[in-house]
Amino acid sequence: MNNMSMTVDQIVEEIRALPQDAVADLVDRVLLESHGGQNTADEQAWSSTVHRRINDIRTGKVDGIPSDETAAKIRNIVGR
Repeated sequence: MNNMSMTVDQIVEEIRALPQDAVADLVDRVLLESHGGQNTADEQAWSSTVHRRINDIRTGKVDGIPSDETAAKIRNIVGR
């Protein structure tokens, strides 16, 4: 199938088969491209930070913050 003819649902289905780190990389790339990109040095530094933080959570070095708690903090900050 030609990638140009894939629907969003088909793309999401393909993404489900990817490893979690590949999905994170894909999301980063899509977001960067949609906002004009990023220079290589910044991209490498950000990627290194993201991978370190993911590893810290996976190894138990730090605890993650539950998404509902994070969302509540964001709503409080923006006043919604």
